[in-house]
Amino acid sequence: MSDQDSIIPLPVAYEAGEGSFRFNQETCIAPEPGLEKEAEILAAWLSRVPGIERVKIISRNSDNHKPLVISSEPGSNKPERSTIRLSLESDLYLKTPEAYALEITPSSIQITAAEGAGIIRGAASLWQLALGKSCEEGQRVSIQAGRIVDKPRFGWRGLMLDCARNFFRVEFIEKLLDLAALHKLNVFHWHLTDDQAWRLDIPSRPELVEYGAFRKDQRYQGECKRGGYYSQSDVKRIIDYAQARHILVVPEIELPGHSIALFSSHPEYSCRGRADSSIHFEPEDRYGIFEDIICAGNDDVFTFFDDVLQEVCKMFPGPYIHMGGDEAPKRRWLECPACRERMHALGFASEDGRYFPEKLQSWFMGRISNLLVSHGKRMIGWDEIIDGDIGKDTIVMSWRGIEPGIHAAQCGYDVVMCPQTKACYLDHKHNDDPEEPGHLGVCTLKDSYLFEPVSERLSYEERHHILGGQANLWSELIYFGRQAEYMLFPRLCALSEVFWSPREKRNFEDFSRRLRLHEHRLDTLDVSNYKGRFF
Repeated sequence: MSDQDSIIPLPVAYEAGEGSFRFNQETCIAPEPGLEKEAEILAAWLSRVPGIERVKIISRNSDNHKPLVISSEPGSNKPERSTIRLSLESDLYLKTPEAYALEITPSSIQITAAEGAGIIRGAASLWQLALGKSCEEGQRVSIQAGRIVDKPRFGWRGLMLDCARNFFRVEFIEKLLDLAALHKLNVFHWHLTDDQAWRLDIPSRPELVEYGAFRKDQRYQGECKRGGYYSQSDVKRIIDYAQARHILVVPEIELPGHSIALFSSHPEYSCRGRADSSIHFEPEDRYGIFEDIICAGNDDVFTFFDDVLQEVCKMFPGPYIHMGGDEAPKRRWLECPACRERMHALGFASEDGRYFPEKLQSWFMGRISNLLVSHGKRMIGWDEIIDGDIGKDTIVMSWRGIEPGIHAAQCGYDVVMCPQTKACYLDHKHNDDPEEPGHLGVCTLKDSYLFEPVSERLSYEERHHILGGQANLWSELIYFGRQAEYMLFPRLCALSEVFWSPREKRNFEDFSRRLRLHEHRLDTLDVSNYKGRFF
């Protein structure tokens, strides 16, 4: 197996060459002007490879930048300078932002792309090649010569981390972003609010984290509380870290269901709390679907969210905000006079006394979408949001299997596929061993690898609505980063290949072979990962 044949996700095209590039104390990175940040990321990645000393970054215009090949004189102890060049070049292939070419010769490495994102994707391949080597103490890392030409299959290759059910430290999220970049993922979906917590600090609304960021710890008796929240400086730190790796951060503010933590500071925005000021809520210390949801008949709700979303949109520079929309029970709306009045006014009630709360939810989410549009953002929601009717500018995340995603694409919606059943929900168990952690089902490595985001039932035009796919990690029973790593890997490796590599090149047996080497990379990076059976 050639070095280039070991990369995950599998590149589009690769060929082995003669000889090897060897890292030494003279190895340097020479970025084209404008690629200095990408050079810093690559240098930081390479510094984590055993056997590679600190790699220097030099300017292309530096007087110290000597030719690519400097042979030592016979008998000299002076090492050769080996250079890693980063260059921008747009041709018919590399015009795709994340496409890249990686060429390795015995004396130099060249990463070429049309944009910085492609440079980072090529750098991730180089990082993998270097990490795949086991070096004895005192030995240098060498990489087989060869050439890779590569580009992604899908533009959306996401990872969702649920930080609402359990809180994860900023340092762990940064580690996860590096691992996402290593596998060429480009979206970090950050689930920040739910029944159990409100994690995002909104400066104009300090009560949201004061009352919603900490909850009783169900594992202990008494008043023990746990939790945390992300300050504006935390958010900026994570966004900057992700942007440097060309990863888009998409925050999620969950509504109209999964909002108990919001009600802990604003009970008046629930149907029951609006009607009875004595109603009190605390962030839930249980998990499941709870009846209390945001009151769709209360106009103050939209004023509140306009204020909150204005601040959220300023914090997050990306074009998307995820607004949830899943698992919203309708019982409270059917009982609430204000919500029934709203349904009558909108024509969502029949003369014989029947109400259509699914349409009310689509109307509610449509108003939230309009608020986001007014702040220059586009809304994403879970697939329930189209059970009624909502504007086609909304992006649908299909989690209840692939059928909602197929239907959404056929109706003209853009779709991200992330079905929970034996595919993308990585909080499920790795196998059916009763001693294995996880809950709500089994999703094996093979299940994830065999997942196909684009159904044959979609027409050519409809297939263009499938933006890509996403791995989701819900954290009800995941308390620490080490547990999260174990649940993610190696299934995230499999999904990265599903989202990046050409469909016709995917082969589970070949992937399993490459994964055995890839496990060494994960171990080198101190990543907890499942090593049991794959199916």
